[in-house]
Amino acid sequence: MKKVFALVDCNNFFASCERLFRPELNGKPVVVLSNNDGCIIARSNEAKALGIPMGAPFFKFKPLIVRHNVHVFSSNYGLYGDLSHRVMEVLRQMEADVEVYSIDEAFLSLPVTQVWNRHQYAAELRARVKKQVGIPVSIGIATTKTLAKIANRVAKKEARFQGTFDLVGNSQTDQVLAQTEVNDVWGIGRRSTEKLNRRGIYTAHDLKRADPTWIRKHLTVGGARTVMELNGISCISLEKAPACPKSIITSRSFGHPITDLDNLREAVISYVSIAGGKLREQGVEADTLNLFITTGPFDEQAGYSNNQTITLQRPTSSTPELITAALQCLKSLYRPGYRYRKAGIMLAGITSHGYRQQDLFSFSQPAVKEDKQLMAALDRINNKWGRQTIQYGMTTAEDKPWSMQQTRKSPAYTTNWQELPVAKAAGV
Repeated sequence: MKKVFALVDCNNFFASCERLFRPELNGKPVVVLSNNDGCIIARSNEAKALGIPMGAPFFKFKPLIVRHNVHVFSSNYGLYGDLSHRVMEVLRQMEADVEVYSIDEAFLSLPVTQVWNRHQYAAELRARVKKQVGIPVSIGIATTKTLAKIANRVAKKEARFQGTFDLVGNSQTDQVLAQTEVNDVWGIGRRSTEKLNRRGIYTAHDLKRADPTWIRKHLTVGGARTVMELNGISCISLEKAPACPKSIITSRSFGHPITDLDNLREAVISYVSIAGGKLREQGVEADTLNLFITTGPFDEQAGYSNNQTITLQRPTSSTPELITAALQCLKSLYRPGYRYRKAGIMLAGITSHGYRQQDLFSFSQPAVKEDKQLMAALDRINNKWGRQTIQYGMTTAEDKPWSMQQTRKSPAYTTNWQELPVAKAAGV
């Protein structure tokens, strides 16, 4: 049976998550800040209407934000991740074929029938997500994933379509493509846009009609695939299982400069713990760890930046093993007398769990099994009671100079027993 694709995209997701537990903010401007409250990474429609751009430094637009009483939140990724999971579970209840594309987007594969009303079904899907999770979504439907992206863009921007737009058999498809700039086409980046503009290709409709030979030569196979998708020929299939990541990176800028090794060590342990949890969550292991530390670019004193890579004896997702390797790197990298501003780790050489190359001379299999049971128990406890319930060799992050500045962070409404929202019934 033929299929069509639907792209479900959460509207202004981070801002919507903050509004979910603060309904008095509906209709009011809301922005969410990046790590250390540096840049604006999410905006409600009302904030966009004020001219607040995406990615702008917060301090530059603070006067405008104060003048218009914009509500500002520090990023709360624990809350956003949990609500994203809830949205995706609702989608899986409705459809068997779901590809989670990002924290706020998912592709669905829908059957094609003559009697089925896709628009009505999409409206029902939106209503169910709104009722069960409370997050508004927009849905674009088309015969290819690239066209579904464009359809979703229309559904989100044009209020008259009430959050859903179907390009399947739509006589206005070329008109929609003509109104879509080529840099807004999925898979077309800045450099590709420059090449296309020099060729006189400015819209998605221009790209659809472009010379396939020229496209393949200058934009390679990926560009040729995009052109076919714009012509309604599906070339990008639904990925039901997430691809194995090439690397996992955890890095943070410190809330305050760090000079001593003890605080730097605790920061590294914290970042490794986060990365190790990500490995286990995705069912993968890493055999290479890279650690970097750096001072700030604007410090008056001389700067210092360095990194070191270590290859592990075997692929692992064990947090203690990764911490041991990271601290070994830190011991070599640390130089006293510097004001360190940032550190981070990258895990590479990632393979799926169960595909490990066996070592003929290793007799540590029972220990490996015991460690995996320990890690599973740790993850279950932290998932149930909060990520920092059990930590390695440090106190809570909130009282440390390396912890991020999050002065406007909302409570962990759904992931911490101590911060669950409380509802009080009014008296008779």
